[in-house]
Amino acid sequence: MVTRKTTETPVKKTTKRASTADKKVAETYKEKPVRKTKAPSSKAEATRKKIPWVSVLETHVNPDNPSNGFFELDWNEYFIVQLKSHGYDGPTEESIVDTWFQNLCRNIGNEAGLDMERRGSGYINVNNLGNGKSEIS
Repeated sequence: MVTRKTTETPVKKTTKRASTADKKVAETYKEKPVRKTKAPSSKAEATRKKIPWVSVLETHVNPDNPSNGFFELDWNEYFIVQLKSHGYDGPTEESIVDTWFQNLCRNIGNEAGLDMERRGSGYINVNNLGNGKSEIS
């Protein structure tokens, strides 16, 4: 089942899907040796091959203030396992990906010579919509 998840800095909206048990996914992921091959072109292909996958689905820019906006991301469970194996943790997949994405953006800013230590990253507001779905803003 392909589902869309979103995150931003701060996170905007998400559709939560039923998650696979981390332990089972982690065991499967460990069985697959890491190979330097061409990245899968789709989430379904990456998931079938048990390869971590993340993609930017859309970029949203506030027309009144182009400095604000968010990125809509999608990922598979193997990407979550990969992040967890590198020390990322959180109560939900969305919070784990959001922490990773914020770190990625900070690193890009640091490489560009910007002082990223004094920049706030906003807040995350989670609204449970029921039926396994949440709106995050």
